[in-house]
Amino acid sequence: MALAGREVIEAGKAALGIEFGSTRIKGVLVAEDNKVLAIGTYDWENRLENGVWTYSLEDIWKGLQGCYASVIADVQAKYGVPVRRLAALGFSGMMHGYLAFNAQGELLVPFRTWRNTITGEAAEKLTELFHFNIPQRWSIAHLYQAILNGEEHVKDVDFFTTLAGYIHWKMTGCRVLGVGEASGMFPIDPDTRDFDQTMIAAFDRLLDGKYSWKLQEILPKVMVAGQNAGTLTEEGAKLLDVSGQLEAGVPLCPPEGDAGTGMVATNSVAVSTGNVSAGTSVFAMVVMEKNLENVYTELDMVTTPGGEPVAMVHCNNCTSDLNAWVNLFKEFWAAMGMEPDMNQIFSVLYNRALTGDADCGGLLAYNYFAGETITGFDEGRPLFVRMPDAKLSLANFMRSHLFSSLATLKIGLDILLKKEKVKVTSMMGHGGLFKTEGVGQSILAAAVDAPVTVMKTAGEGGAWGIAVLANYMVNKEKDESLAAYLDNKVFAGEEGTTLAPKAEDVAGFESFMKRYMKGLPIERAAVEHMQG
Repeated sequence: MALAGREVIEAGKAALGIEFGSTRIKGVLVAEDNKVLAIGTYDWENRLENGVWTYSLEDIWKGLQGCYASVIADVQAKYGVPVRRLAALGFSGMMHGYLAFNAQGELLVPFRTWRNTITGEAAEKLTELFHFNIPQRWSIAHLYQAILNGEEHVKDVDFFTTLAGYIHWKMTGCRVLGVGEASGMFPIDPDTRDFDQTMIAAFDRLLDGKYSWKLQEILPKVMVAGQNAGTLTEEGAKLLDVSGQLEAGVPLCPPEGDAGTGMVATNSVAVSTGNVSAGTSVFAMVVMEKNLENVYTELDMVTTPGGEPVAMVHCNNCTSDLNAWVNLFKEFWAAMGMEPDMNQIFSVLYNRALTGDADCGGLLAYNYFAGETITGFDEGRPLFVRMPDAKLSLANFMRSHLFSSLATLKIGLDILLKKEKVKVTSMMGHGGLFKTEGVGQSILAAAVDAPVTVMKTAGEGGAWGIAVLANYMVNKEKDESLAAYLDNKVFAGEEGTTLAPKAEDVAGFESFMKRYMKGLPIERAAVEHMQG
């Protein structure tokens, strides 16, 4: 494998995917058959500045260069060769958010990430205007809220995009987005697989000529998976590889969001397939034949990287509070004079949760580090509460926090699966919540009352997914769909484990959810009375 990998890299036949997650930037180098050759990572963290969750441009470029250098270091350690040429390249990032630039290419206001819940008025008005759910984190909601706020910078906007779109633009000079990522900026017409022109016209009428620009003029161009989205420029190559070894001219696939790359990484781009990505945030995607006719604020309509309609449930909070509690146990471990082993700590605590009472013994937790639109919160306060006679044990404690990490997601999925009767033939899980074998998978199966599959490749996540999309662009056969490419070229013979839900766990989760919904005023009181 090492020799074969070395030959692939030296021949310039490897493809690289880099994804910007909330807390980690990850790069995955793959061969023509999409097998992983090398991996690199760079840890980073958003910060709250002036009430806005953001990353600076310096953070972005330092992170990108650090991640790429980590990939190259892994290549050097495994194969002893430099990376001078690539067959294809792709970038992915956290969906949504707002990066606005003037005609000189200057950032007008600090990057407003998906995590912000500061666009409630805009989201509500646009949802009513379009008769289409516009969540607070969507780019168009951020733009319109800036307009409603009378922000001075809006008149100077020449281009606005997402994080992945920004990186791609600087790498290639092309202002484009993959359709899946674009669907988190503005609604997509499933027939044209482009921005909905009727809604664009409605938005322009709403502004009534207030600005010199029209909406279409400042949006990126929409592209679908498999299209060539530009080539790496000399400037882009130097930005990516500060050592100067990487050659320009690499073809790039359309930049995609983490939702789209998650669908690819779990082979969930065909109709009636679904996947759940669970990390700092959590979202579920179910591929549909057509858009939902009813409008639910709990459900977004986005698309696959190929442009098929997808119902999405997105929650701002998932594992942050869970990880904070695990770190507390790590501190205890260290205080006892033992060398902390995080893999063992996670394994012990997560597996103990499986031995708890089905309904968590009456314990209740809210994992709201940030606001949560589905339950109507602009801010969050992590909480753990219980009645005096609740069954407090380590197993129930950990189980309650695992349930809490998926509770808000369940609210949205219940609408889709129970109320709208949407059929799902398979549900895939990927992301950090599923790293401890069988635990997160079992909890998710109880939440959705359906079998959940986790594949080995899912551990590489969206960075691998965008690398696969880059390979698809250069290696697909004529008229080969993305779904066919994944089935025949990527996942054929792929190993995975499937867990069916246990009836007692399903009932226990339902009992927990009744307590969870009834206790939301406790969370509301915490937000109102605990101020920084």
